[in-house]
Amino acid sequence: MLTISKLNYLIQGRPIFEDASVTLESKWKVGIVGANGAGKSTLFKLITGEVSLDGGDVELAKSLSLGYIKQDIEEGDTPILDVVLKADVERTELLKRADTEEDPFKIADIHTRLSDIEAHSAPARASTILSGLGFTQEQLSEPMSSLSGGWRMRVALASVLFSEPDLLLLDEPTNHLDLEAIMWLESYLASYPKMLLVISHDREILNICTTHIVHVDNKELTLYKGNYDTFVKERNERRAHQQKLHVKQQAERAHMEDFINRFKAKASKAKQAQSRIKALEKMTMVGAVADDNQMSFFFPDPEDLPPPLISISDVSLGYGNDPHILTDIDERIDMDARIALLGANGNGKSTFIKFLAGRLKPKAGGMHRADKLRVGYFSQHQTDELDVNATPFEEMSKLMRGNPEAGVRNKLGRFGFSKALQDNKIASLSGGEKARLLFALMTYNAPHLLLLDEPTNHLDIGAREALMKALLEYNGAVVFVSHDPSMVERVADDLWLVEDGKVKPFDGDLDAYKQHVLNARRISKREKSGKSGGEVKPISAKRRRQMEAKKRKAFAPLFQDVEKTEKALNKLTGQKKEIETQLADPAVYEDTEKAQDLQFEYGKLMQKIEEAETAWMVAQETYDNAKMDS
Repeated sequence: MLTISKLNYLIQGRPIFEDASVTLESKWKVGIVGANGAGKSTLFKLITGEVSLDGGDVELAKSLSLGYIKQDIEEGDTPILDVVLKADVERTELLKRADTEEDPFKIADIHTRLSDIEAHSAPARASTILSGLGFTQEQLSEPMSSLSGGWRMRVALASVLFSEPDLLLLDEPTNHLDLEAIMWLESYLASYPKMLLVISHDREILNICTTHIVHVDNKELTLYKGNYDTFVKERNERRAHQQKLHVKQQAERAHMEDFINRFKAKASKAKQAQSRIKALEKMTMVGAVADDNQMSFFFPDPEDLPPPLISISDVSLGYGNDPHILTDIDERIDMDARIALLGANGNGKSTFIKFLAGRLKPKAGGMHRADKLRVGYFSQHQTDELDVNATPFEEMSKLMRGNPEAGVRNKLGRFGFSKALQDNKIASLSGGEKARLLFALMTYNAPHLLLLDEPTNHLDIGAREALMKALLEYNGAVVFVSHDPSMVERVADDLWLVEDGKVKPFDGDLDAYKQHVLNARRISKREKSGKSGGEVKPISAKRRRQMEAKKRKAFAPLFQDVEKTEKALNKLTGQKKEIETQLADPAVYEDTEKAQDLQFEYGKLMQKIEEAETAWMVAQETYDNAKMDS
């Protein structure tokens, strides 16, 4: 389906790809991995034709539909649901034509095609996707102008998922999602029926959703079968084998060179020496395994402070005159705390972090901080506060006044900054490099408490691993918000749930929280259908039989509606076949008036069939939902 052959591409004279080749088959789910700057996003641009090749070919199967998230998502007063529905270009165009077309034959063709693509179920499918990505039913009719940038990107993601292209390309799709939406997306992508290419630094999604991995490295594309963990294992095995072969080959080469040097001047050994010279010239050398340039972070350990570091009493938080977001918070944070804040976006996690950082005053209650407490605060939005005209070295020098240049550069070096990178303007840094700079700046004075709000958003997998390792070795307290499940599982000792205006410890692990989210969705669905779930109690076999009989009786009217609408649909379908048989007879066109009447009748019949199909689908869905919710 997708073949990349001898791909060459340069940026300002620097090669990104050199003779890179890979072939990907239909329905594969492929993770695209590699270090930041390796060319992953560039590869997508080459596939979509956004940028032109410098050499080689990118071949897509004919009639292939391509889908990727567009940055210029529609804004204005268009309702959110309508924006997503417009992503199905064919359906949108057919509906427009159906309103203006006058030719009965063409009207019939339009409605047939609408039926083939199941246009009647489109609003329900779009609503399901938007709901999975965190939108409430009430939000679907709100205008796009009411959304922030992050939520607009969710609409863009919903739009491309709704269009269900033959080849779906997703570049960091989880960046603007909370853990709840990521859980839904993982499930959706794992069952996506067509071909998927996904760039992600989220190890979890690469393990759950992919069947193959393409590694972008050293200007090449290397295909691995299996998910991310399988890729890591196989790549390590390949590298170990390569290094072993390299060592063996170097020893063999040294032995041959030693023989040549010792005996090439001796007449009795000249032939053997010449033979070895020729063999040496023909030898295909295996290179040594290059270093992976593993990223490393270092958070200096602070001196101990007596507990608690922070004590919170009856605190309520909010903004301006708006209603309080969080109320009645009574918690404490000690020196050994490792706390992950859980909860859907909008519940107040970032608000709570800002309060702990001293950037938001409480509406009620108070917070006591230990004397000499130093706090390091990381927010993904802090990158906007950096002086883009300064260099990392200049910014760190301001904080470390009085320290020698070597000390300042050593501090930055511990966060992956080479001397050249330290002296570059911050404006030229990538998102990941800016994030690493913030980590260096916030920890220069060995804080006792690290407050991290989405610290991994711009970090690649290697940098995420380095961050988690540094946090595990750090000897202070950590409170963080992260939508990376592996970070929550590996770093957090305690989970606090931010939900329903409260901040409370959560009794359970991440799996228990995921189940909590699923249960909340079921309860929400029951409430929407007018039902409430009480405590589940054991029931006897007799009582179960009575309940099943009662359910069958209750379902009878719904099932009768299904049968009734299905019979009506079958009857109309039979009439359609009769008219099609008549229209297929050339003799009918000898009577122009009769032919026109049949064509007109056929067009009206197709409209009735579409209405009947919709009625049948609604009845069937109502029946299925009633059975599922009972």
